[in-house]
Amino acid sequence: MYPEARYDVLVVGARCAGAATAMLMARHGLRVMVIDRAAHGSDTISTHALMRGGVLQLHRWGLLPRLRARATPAVRSTTFHYGMEPITVAIRAQDGVDALYAPRRTVLDGMLADAAAEAGAEVRHGHSLAALIRRDRGDRITGAVVVDPQGRPRHVEAALVVGADGIGSRVARLVEAPVQRESRAATAAVYGHWSGLSAEGYHWHYAPGASVGVIPTNAGQHCVFASVPPERFLAGFRADAMAAYRGLLRGLAPALAAEVAVGRLESRLWAFAGRRGFFRQAHGPGWALVGDAGYFKDPLTAHGITDALRDAELLAEAAAAGTERAMAHYAAARDALSLPLFEATDAIAAFDWDLEALKAHHQALNRAMKLEVEFLAARAAAPMAESV
Repeated sequence: MYPEARYDVLVVGARCAGAATAMLMARHGLRVMVIDRAAHGSDTISTHALMRGGVLQLHRWGLLPRLRARATPAVRSTTFHYGMEPITVAIRAQDGVDALYAPRRTVLDGMLADAAAEAGAEVRHGHSLAALIRRDRGDRITGAVVVDPQGRPRHVEAALVVGADGIGSRVARLVEAPVQRESRAATAAVYGHWSGLSAEGYHWHYAPGASVGVIPTNAGQHCVFASVPPERFLAGFRADAMAAYRGLLRGLAPALAAEVAVGRLESRLWAFAGRRGFFRQAHGPGWALVGDAGYFKDPLTAHGITDALRDAELLAEAAAAGTERAMAHYAAARDALSLPLFEATDAIAAFDWDLEALKAHHQALNRAMKLEVEFLAARAAAPMAESV
C-alpha cells in the first residue's frame, strides 16, 4: 500500500532523468512519487559517458563524491582519432570539475534513485504506468493508474505527471505530445563491456562512414562501441554482429582491436539499430517530459545523460514555481540549450563528411557544450539535502 495517494508530482521513470528530477523536486519541498517498471540498479542500453555539463551537475548536487566512491575511474583526457591523426584534449579543472566520468547505468541510476529517496521522494521500482487520469474527461492530467509488482492497480493523484520514460515514452504517447522537430540522420551501434584493456581516457576513432570508441567505466572495464549508418548495420551486423564488430575495430583502431582480441567480454553485446532524433513538446496541462522522453539526439556524441541531468534541474525549478510561465520557461530553455547540440550531432551522425569537415562539426559541438557549461556554472546553487 502507498502511504498516500496524492502527490504534487508523479514521475514515470526512475533512471537518470527521472530519478534526478524526483530528487530535485523533493529537495524543493514537493511531494513526489517516482516509479519504474525495472528493478533498482538494473542495466539499460547506454554507452554512459558523461560530458562536462553532466559532471558539473553531479558536483553541484553534492553527488560526485558518491560516484567516485563507487570506483568510477576519472577520465582526464579525450582523444579524437581522425583517421591516423590523433588529437588529445586534456580535461582542465574548472567550476569544481577536473575530470569526466562514465559510470555504468547500474551505478548511476541506482545512485540517483537512492538520492531521490533520501531527499524525500517515494521511489517505487517494479511499478508501471497503466493509464493517465484526466479531470472531467478534459485535457488536464490529474494523476495516473499505477500497477504494482503484484499486478494491483492504484489511482495516484498528482498535480503534475512527468514522463521520464525514455524514447518510446508511454506518457508522451498517452498525452499525444507532438513532435516539433526531427533529425535527418541516425546511427546504429554495437557495444560491449570488456576487461583487460588499457585505455585511460575517452578515445573516439573516425573514418568515412564509421566510428568506434572506448570508454573507461566501473570495475576496471571499458565500453567499446562501433557505430555505422543503419543500412550498413542491417547489411553487415544482423548475420554475425560479433564478427562485424571486430572487423570494424580492426579497420579503424587496430591497437584497440588487438586488445579486444585478447580481452574478456564481461557483458552481452548490445545493439541499437538507430533512431532519428526529435524534440517533443515539453509540457502541457498537468504533464511534462524530461530526458529522452522529450528530447533525443543521436548517441554518437555521447551527450544524452548530460542533457537529462541539465533538464532535470530546469523542470524541477519550473514545477516548484508551479506556474504556466515557469513551465514555458523550462521548454524555452531546454530548446535553446539543446538545438545547437542537436544540429551538430545530426551533422556528425550523417556520416556524409570527410575528416576535415568532421573537425568543423566537432568544433561546433564544442562551442555548444561550452555554452551549456557556462549556463550551468552561472546558475544559483542547486537545492541540497542535509543528508547529501
